[in-house]
Amino acid sequence: MTLDSIPHDVMARIASVKATDAHGLRLMEMGLVPGAPVRVVKCAPLGDPIQVCIHNYHLALRRTEARSIQVTVED
Repeated sequence: MTLDSIPHDVMARIASVKATDAHGLRLMEMGLVPGAPVRVVKCAPLGDPIQVCIHNYHLALRRTEARSIQVTVED
């Protein structure tokens, strides 16, 4: 499952970041690393970008960026 496909306010953990270029490195520098807890807070009115909460701060991501992040949903 990817980060862009989880419902709002559902806790998940990052499994992997698929982007291998400098863009993927930048995402990891912002805290999107495997094992980090994350949840989708809200979406923009037209659906892009999405706001996520990770390590107690909020981050806006494009849906294409969120699609490169694999997550596992926590129960």
